[in-house]
Amino acid sequence: MMNLLRSTLYMIVIAPITMIYGLGSALTFPFAPQTRYRIITCWSKIAMPIIAAILGIRYRVIGRENLPTVPAVILCKHQSAWETIALQRIFPPIAFVLKRELLRIPFFGWGLAQMPIISIDRKAGKDALKQVVDQGKQRIAEGFWVVIFPEGTRAAIGFAKRYKVGGATLATAAGVPVVPVAHNAGEFWRRNAFIKRPGNITVSIGPVIDTVGRTPEEVNAQAEKWIEGEMRRLFPHHYTHEAKGAAAVAAPAGIGANNA
Repeated sequence: MMNLLRSTLYMIVIAPITMIYGLGSALTFPFAPQTRYRIITCWSKIAMPIIAAILGIRYRVIGRENLPTVPAVILCKHQSAWETIALQRIFPPIAFVLKRELLRIPFFGWGLAQMPIISIDRKAGKDALKQVVDQGKQRIAEGFWVVIFPEGTRAAIGFAKRYKVGGATLATAAGVPVVPVAHNAGEFWRRNAFIKRPGNITVSIGPVIDTVGRTPEEVNAQAEKWIEGEMRRLFPHHYTHEAKGAAAVAAPAGIGANNA
């Protein structure tokens, strides 16, 4: 019941703030991208303390020393809306890759439209990758880091979807490094769930992955290996099903060997 009350109060507080910022953001179009970014992301600067105070969701960051001194492509786990807010406070100015339909959401979408985003038409097939590379290189040239969720959609903590190669393709094409990121936001802020639970999120920033002279597939595979390995290292209790599955597969083989 307490979590329901917390979540309801959060929506009551954050909704009017979002509406005001959405309307105000639409008026920032005459400004340069960096200026628009600083103005619009003030919303996240307000939202994060509200999330901590009302929902009881706090976070810590490990691995900040791994951040390069130049813009990079961030490949991050995607579990909830929390990371789309928090990454704005953790990293230098960032540009998200997102589906174009989000820009049609009243207030929220209006604000997004003025952000230095990379909007793609997911129905475009191979052209969507070209959109990511073309727009991404422009954002990087403007000084923004690019955030891509390689799984393409939110996945519950403890599970993973196929890592798509788009982020690594952009990084290799632009000649910039990749920064892998793991976290457990989905433990407290689940996908499409109204009720959030209090807790402490850990955001882990991994070692920089160099892209020079490497294929997108190689870079993508290295990022996936680090992220998924880090998830299991930091949050092993969410992966007990894997151990049980492995044991179930191994048991028949072991029995057969003993009977031989």
